[in-house]
Amino acid sequence: MGRVRTIARRTFLIGSAAIVGGVAFGVYQINKDAPNPLVAGDGEATLNPFVLINSDGVTLIAPRAEMGQGVHTTLAALVAEELDVAWEDITVLHGPPAQAYFNAVFIGMAIPGAHYQDTPFKHELREQVGKVGKLLDLQATGGSTSMKDFYERMRHAGASAREALKLAAADRLGIDASVLTTKDSAVIAPDGTMIAYSELAQAVRDITPPDVALRDKSTWKYLGKAMPRVDMVAKSTGTADYGTDIKLDGMKFATVRMSPTRNGMISYDDSFAKDMDGVEAIIDMGDGIAVVANNTWLAIQAAEAVEIAWAPATYPADTVGLRAAIAASLDTKPNSVIRDDGDVNSAVEDTEVNAEYYVPWLAHTTMEPMSATAHFTGDALEIWCGNQAPTATRDACAEAVGLDPAQVTLYTTLLGGGFGRRGETDFSTQAARIAAAVPGTPIRMTWSREEDIRRDYFRPAAIAQFRGVVQNGKAVLLDGKVAAPSVLHNLSIRQNGSPPPGPDRLHVEGAADQPYAIPNFRIAGHLTDISVPIGFWRSVGASVNGFMLDTFIDEMAHAAGADPLQFRLDMARAEHAPSAGVIEAVGEMSDWTGETPDNIGRGITFTYSFGTPVAEVVEVEDTGRGIKINKCWIAADLGTVLDPSIVEAQMTSGAIYGFSAAMQEEITFFDGMPEQSNFYDYDAMRMHTVPEFEVRLLENNPFMGGAGEPSTPPSMPALGNALFDLTGTRARELPLIKTFDLVL
Repeated sequence: MGRVRTIARRTFLIGSAAIVGGVAFGVYQINKDAPNPLVAGDGEATLNPFVLINSDGVTLIAPRAEMGQGVHTTLAALVAEELDVAWEDITVLHGPPAQAYFNAVFIGMAIPGAHYQDTPFKHELREQVGKVGKLLDLQATGGSTSMKDFYERMRHAGASAREALKLAAADRLGIDASVLTTKDSAVIAPDGTMIAYSELAQAVRDITPPDVALRDKSTWKYLGKAMPRVDMVAKSTGTADYGTDIKLDGMKFATVRMSPTRNGMISYDDSFAKDMDGVEAIIDMGDGIAVVANNTWLAIQAAEAVEIAWAPATYPADTVGLRAAIAASLDTKPNSVIRDDGDVNSAVEDTEVNAEYYVPWLAHTTMEPMSATAHFTGDALEIWCGNQAPTATRDACAEAVGLDPAQVTLYTTLLGGGFGRRGETDFSTQAARIAAAVPGTPIRMTWSREEDIRRDYFRPAAIAQFRGVVQNGKAVLLDGKVAAPSVLHNLSIRQNGSPPPGPDRLHVEGAADQPYAIPNFRIAGHLTDISVPIGFWRSVGASVNGFMLDTFIDEMAHAAGADPLQFRLDMARAEHAPSAGVIEAVGEMSDWTGETPDNIGRGITFTYSFGTPVAEVVEVEDTGRGIKINKCWIAADLGTVLDPSIVEAQMTSGAIYGFSAAMQEEITFFDGMPEQSNFYDYDAMRMHTVPEFEVRLLENNPFMGGAGEPSTPPSMPALGNALFDLTGTRARELPLIKTFDLVL
């Protein structure tokens, strides 16, 4: 660890080593069966995996990855609120791969039933079932779960630590702990004597942290307020450590060029590339090649200079063929019918609406391409990378180089974007394999942007067919069929060799689970069996179904002659009050009247996802030189808002991510390969096209919802609905640039 810049002025070795000079706190009843990954040396004490106190102050061992979403700041606030630590005294480090940091929400999400219908009993059941994640070593950042997962766990860690410190101070002062108070990282006696937490680290090592009640919200001084980001200074000054920033003595640099058809290579000719000055090795990786050189740019240039013949893809070779395969699966037996209310086959004499929608394949394009640094010594492997799944990454790297997981030390850096892509282990195992080919030499492996797009695990394309009936201005029937490859099945087969049992609920989320009171309401999911590699993309199935279902809801509203906002509001009021609340709120925010001036269009939308109802209104303008987005209003109900500035930022960024996809992003295939390769042909929304945002956060939801993803699904139909209001043209296919002259 001495080969890299020391973090927070301390020696911090995790795994087979120790935390030097510190003491860790937490609450046992939550993680009592999970071993503590922090190993104490002589004169040290580690009571729990979450909080470290030593002479430098307070350090939070963060159980989730920081990829720009502010999770480290709010996790710190959860602990600091109970621990009474001064904000400026706290430091945050990412924890190691460990069972103690398991995700306690993921498994519980699979329990049948729409989340908006959860009762307190059902919610508690989800929480209890979610603890199965401990047994599965399910340590992962994603699904907008971090705050729901650690809202109480981190507060308990801080509260028990506070009381343990008071007990240690009471022993030193010879008084009862009940008369002591705490403030700004110190224990305070009735006579004003103050003992800094750092002075009590040694004394508290033999004290068992007590279980204490958590403080009421009314006493909060950090939570519920906008706190300074703990990563702000480092990111603003360029001193933050990402995967591409790691520097080790004697380091060499590498890149890869792997099969874009995902079916290996037939042959390669490296005769020119291997003689380029500075190229040190070209490695046969089986399904591609790796180049080791004395700098990253040279490695990338040499990799592109290798002539490679790729094996053909095992899936349809072009976009037309892939789309046809998805369409054909609509005629197969459904994998799921999660929502089946009333009788959609009943005869209803009134206005019928029919529509078919298509959304394309999408890439993640994180700002930082996939990268990892590895150092293999024969009997041990160290690896540094930004990742969303530390235990899975460690285990995959161990298997890749023939080691036991205990022989692998993983350091999780800051992530230059994730969106689900860094939950995969392909790039980290590549770095491990390259390092194993040149043992004793640290290797920093970085993908080119072209490789990052060609070798993505894409958001799948999808087709939906809907039939609806409106009567007396109301929706009385909605029958939908959604066809697409299954992300869950694809991932399970890739990692476990077989698909998961039961219906795929992720496939129809954002459609089957919407809080609309429609008496005859059915959503069927049809899985397409094609081998295009796919993975989790920000908001997963809701990113597909949010656009398709809500656009159809808008079509039904217009067919019924109803105001689009009121049409949604009437259905939500009868089903879920918090959802109705955000629709009402966004109407108030935008002064919605259903009428717009010439050259202006407005669209209303609503999607419930990740436990959070979100309504959005988008305003567009025909400038005469193209259509631009003027403004976006967002109303969301997370139940409890822990940091309004961070949540607002997530709502805004999620909408921008969705606008980018809706406006112009698409992955197309030719000869089995993605045709896009860089930002010139797969671009995101630019600064000059970003609209003005206004966000309102409500707290009426009975249970805490997620923040990172719920604003992405509604942003896409909101834009499409606004364009319909402006032009009278209904876009049933993305990207919208195919239909409208948009300012890009």
